[in-house]
Amino acid sequence: MILAGDIGGTKVHLALYSFVHGHLEHVREQKFPAHHFSSLDGVVNTFLAGDEKTPPVNKEEVVAACFGCPGPVREGRLKLTNLPWTLDVQELTRSLSIRNVFLINDLEANGYGIPELAPDKMFTLHVGDASAVGHRGLVSPGTGLGEALLIWDGKHHRPIPSEGGHSDFAPRTDREIAMLQYLRRTLNGRVSVERVVSGIGIKNIYAYLRDVEKLDEPQWLRDRMAAEDPNAVIGQCAEDGSSSICFETMKTFAAAYGAEAGNVALKVLSMGGIYLGGGIPPRILKTLQNGAFISAFLDKGRLSPLLQSVPVRVILDDACALLGAAAYAEARATEVSGHSERAASLQG
Repeated sequence: MILAGDIGGTKVHLALYSFVHGHLEHVREQKFPAHHFSSLDGVVNTFLAGDEKTPPVNKEEVVAACFGCPGPVREGRLKLTNLPWTLDVQELTRSLSIRNVFLINDLEANGYGIPELAPDKMFTLHVGDASAVGHRGLVSPGTGLGEALLIWDGKHHRPIPSEGGHSDFAPRTDREIAMLQYLRRTLNGRVSVERVVSGIGIKNIYAYLRDVEKLDEPQWLRDRMAAEDPNAVIGQCAEDGSSSICFETMKTFAAAYGAEAGNVALKVLSMGGIYLGGGIPPRILKTLQNGAFISAFLDKGRLSPLLQSVPVRVILDDACALLGAAAYAEARATEVSGHSERAASLQG
């Protein structure tokens, strides 16, 4: 079996996979609140120990493990920004007693997961040239903004992690210019694209529209946002049309998101497509289809015809990073041992 993990600032999502006829087969999974544990080892050991509903897992059956983590992994080490954990491959290998342990960037894990997805786990937002082969881009807003480049080597797409979400926000419209000025004041300086295209960004856009453009914030909406997740409320009310300020917030978000996706497409010449991952896109499909995203995505002057041919697809499966981590773990373990779990499943 393969152990895969998706490590976030608030939760740790773990899963076990086996291979059936060359494809990853889900065995079981569980999510854990990260702040309840002092280390990743504790989470993994709790998961493998099982509970009253699931039997324990013999670690000898786990041939490899891979954890997708936010931030850059350097020489097998990573210090998480939102958790007091420092992860080290060698230490994890010893403490978990698993033969092959790997750490990769979370967007890198998502990139490896794309080829593992079933066709119904994708939603096509812009058809482009669906037959084209080439580099791809991955732009994933969640709590923050993750980006990765998927480089085509002639046989496979090789995910290259990046911190492109921390590059500068480039406003294109009068509203975005005014919003940049507002954010420079409220954030005391530089504004990255993550401050607009992310869960953080949704709150920032909403605050600008309320405080500067003076869009109406009805009392019922203020009450809901105080009692629930504000971003979820804004997204839902934009999707169902019950609030004009929420609709304008998500329209502005979608336009900034489309522009950034187009920037990534230009930088990597992603003729193989742009993929929209993260937790936000699947929840706002109606908003993404209202025209603002694609209009901004294509608005690249003389290069607009090039962008017309780039497919844009939304990843619907929240287990994409887990699938990618599992696929990566199996491939790397094969390089080390010479035995492929995937290939062996084709011979059974």
